[in-house]
Amino acid sequence: MTIFDVTIPAGTDPSVRLGPRPGSATLVVNVASKCGLTPQYNGLERLQERYAARGFTVLGVPCNQFAGQEPGTAEEIEEFCSTTYGVSFPLTEKIEVNGAGRHPLYDQLAQAADAEGYTGDIRWNFEKFLVTPDGSVVRFGPRTEPEDPAVITAIEAALPA
Repeated sequence: MTIFDVTIPAGTDPSVRLGPRPGSATLVVNVASKCGLTPQYNGLERLQERYAARGFTVLGVPCNQFAGQEPGTAEEIEEFCSTTYGVSFPLTEKIEVNGAGRHPLYDQLAQAADAEGYTGDIRWNFEKFLVTPDGSVVRFGPRTEPEDPAVITAIEAALPA
């Protein structure tokens, strides 16, 4: 099984399955609406707007495992994201990213190392994973801003030709 075989139902339409796709670059981010890092939605949306036409998407993955900071329903999360931050990128249903209930996508993502060599459990909301068109994964910590030069460089290198 590759990372492209694992999908998550969309938050407000479970018949739609979301996940990284071969030939595309996807920034998978575990998101939360009531976190000190929630303003990162602004930068994530700017990335979506800047690179969507070039085979890139942000994929927001709501998770309530970190201090209960994503308590809403799928509808409440989507409404908050669209009205507060103008989010246009897709959001999945709420999942677990750590522990016994960890979603299979995060089983694979957690194996990737960040720039400091960290692998393993997701540390907090807004940890970012760039899945390249060939399935390679580049990991960025939660406090790394979406428009950090390292993230931009990785996205631009991963964009399909």
